[in-house]
Amino acid sequence: MFDLDKWQEILGTIKKNKLRTILTAFSVAWGIFILIILLAAGQGLRNGAQSQFGNDAANSIWIDGGQTSMAYEGYKPGRNIQLKNEDFYDIKNKTKDVDHASATYGWRENKMLSYKNEHSGFLVRSCAPDHNLLEKAKLIKGRFINELDFNEFRKVCVLGEPVEKLLFKGEDPIGKFIDVSGTKYKVVGVFNDPGKGDNERIYIPLLTAQRIYNGKDNVGVIWATTGAASLERSEQMVNEIRNNLAKKYHFNPSDMNAVGVRNNNAEYKRIMGMLDGIKLFIYVIGILTLLAGVVGISNIMMIVVKERTKEIGVRKALGASPFSIVSLIIQESVFITSVAGYAGLMLGIIVVEIIKYFKLEGDFFKNPDVDVNIAISAVLLIVAAGALAGLFPAIKAAKVEPITALREN
Repeated sequence: MFDLDKWQEILGTIKKNKLRTILTAFSVAWGIFILIILLAAGQGLRNGAQSQFGNDAANSIWIDGGQTSMAYEGYKPGRNIQLKNEDFYDIKNKTKDVDHASATYGWRENKMLSYKNEHSGFLVRSCAPDHNLLEKAKLIKGRFINELDFNEFRKVCVLGEPVEKLLFKGEDPIGKFIDVSGTKYKVVGVFNDPGKGDNERIYIPLLTAQRIYNGKDNVGVIWATTGAASLERSEQMVNEIRNNLAKKYHFNPSDMNAVGVRNNNAEYKRIMGMLDGIKLFIYVIGILTLLAGVVGISNIMMIVVKERTKEIGVRKALGASPFSIVSLIIQESVFITSVAGYAGLMLGIIVVEIIKYFKLEGDFFKNPDVDVNIAISAVLLIVAAGALAGLFPAIKAAKVEPITALREN
């Protein structure tokens, strides 16, 4: 039942001791606020990392040529290792557990694209038919490059959505021809890629690019996905690919500069493990911050009870029950911690929403959400801790005899 007199007394006590109340409330609000910010930051880092890997297949291996740094089998260091189409086919067809594979000639080639009176420069990337599966590019019109396009050296292309909008101005591009630095390509599809900057490009068949741009059978980078293979198996695949290339091009398999073989499986696991460690660290820091707030509440409530010992003696002398005395102190503690905890929660959420509203995010920090259940649980925890902090000194004070309490200065 709502007791107006008791609440008037609680509010009167709070008003009378403003500094003490502010200090108590601040310790609670600050603890909750810091916890919310830390949780949001941890989630933002995790989302950013997952987004970076999510743009491309995380279960992939990247292979590119390099320069030898060791003498081997009579060969001097400093030789350039140039990957070939044959290497792409070997990795795709002969390496066990490879799911999809692609390759490119010319890692980044910017060309002038034209259609009617529209002209603009975009990245032109050559690739194999599986490439959209590695880049996670979603087709929104038409189709991607297929095996016939690839093997028959067809001059076809797939446009990123921004390229379509800029060149075609709402006109359906499928079946139309665009000019790419003097060469006509037929548009067969339009894609959308979630990766940053991955939409501002077009894809053309690898073999077509090699023929048109005098690339012979040179390959810049080879991608291969490892399917459902375990991390251990993906490491074995890396060693197999490196050893096969070392045997073919006569370089030391331990020469990491000769050929770069990057295992994104291991990289993904390493980064996710690091982020899990950061998440655990954030929880520890958050719990310690809350404990600091609880200790602050406990100390202040002990002072409160000590200051009100004589008042408690008067109440007991007038017939107040120990329960009424204890409940009065507990209500005051719960009221202060509840209001302060809610204020800290709301302030933390507001700061997080401001970060999202003004897009103060980056490539490795995205969507810093807060788990509402955890936030509310933290508030309830600190309210309960505040109640317990006031309970024990209140019980001790309620047991004091009235005559003893009245002697307190």
